[in-house]
Amino acid sequence: MSAEFGGRTGLRGRLTRWLRGGDAEPPADTGGREALLLAAAGAGLPLAPAAHPTPTYRCSCDRVGCPTPGRHPVSFAWQTQSTTDRAQIERWARHQPQANFITATGMVHDVLDVPLEAGQEALERLLGSGVEVGPVAVTSDGRLLFFTLTRGTPEDEDEWWPCELDCHPETMDEHPGLRWHCRGSYVLVPPARLPGDGSVRWMRGPEHPLPDPLSLLEVLTDACSRHAGEESEDHVSAGWPLRH
Repeated sequence: MSAEFGGRTGLRGRLTRWLRGGDAEPPADTGGREALLLAAAGAGLPLAPAAHPTPTYRCSCDRVGCPTPGRHPVSFAWQTQSTTDRAQIERWARHQPQANFITATGMVHDVLDVPLEAGQEALERLLGSGVEVGPVAVTSDGRLLFFTLTRGTPEDEDEWWPCELDCHPETMDEHPGLRWHCRGSYVLVPPARLPGDGSVRWMRGPEHPLPDPLSLLEVLTDACSRHAGEESEDHVSAGWPLRH
C-alpha cells in the first residue's frame, strides 16, 4: 500500500519524479478511501472525522474565514473521539463521504513534519543508510510527514510534553522548519483533500512499523538546517534590503 523506492540505485531520481508528479500514482492511492483509512487504523493510528474543502476554496465548517480549511477536526472532542475501531471508522467513512480524517498524535504515534526539499534529502539519506523510516506522507503544499512512535504513553506521563512547545495545528506557519506533532496535536491522514485540488497521500504506507523518532531526528534537523541556510544565502545574494 505504499510507494517503494528500492535501494540506493536510482533512489534520488525515482523519488524526485514521484514528488513532481512524473510517475504514475503510487499503489497506496488506488485501494479506495475506506480501505486506506482502515489500514491506518489497523496500524494503530487513532482517527476522527475532519472538515473538507469546498469548490469555493472554503471550508465545510461553519466558521467564517476558517484559517485551516479542510485541515481540522469537526468535533471539539476530537481527542476523546479518535479511535481505531473498525466499525466506527466504517460508519464515519460511509456517512461522511466527503470528510477528511485526522489522526491524533501523542497517543500511539508522533509526526515529524518537515519542508518537502529537506524531507526529500533526509529520506534519501535514511533509506540509503538502511534506517527503518516507517510511514511517510506527502502534502501537495510542500511538506513531508514522518510517522513515528510517540515519546510518551499514559503509563509514562513524565515523558509527555504538550505540543505547544513545538507547534500547534492553527499556528503552524510560525514554524516553517521541523514541526513535532505530539500530545495535543493532529495531522491529516491520507487520503485527504486540500483546497485547490491539493491532497495528502501516502509515500510509504502504514504497513511500515513506526520507528523511534530519535532515530530520524538528527538527519531531519540537519537537512532542515541546511535548507534554511541555503534559503538565507539565496536571499542575501539576491540583494534583499536587510538594512535601511
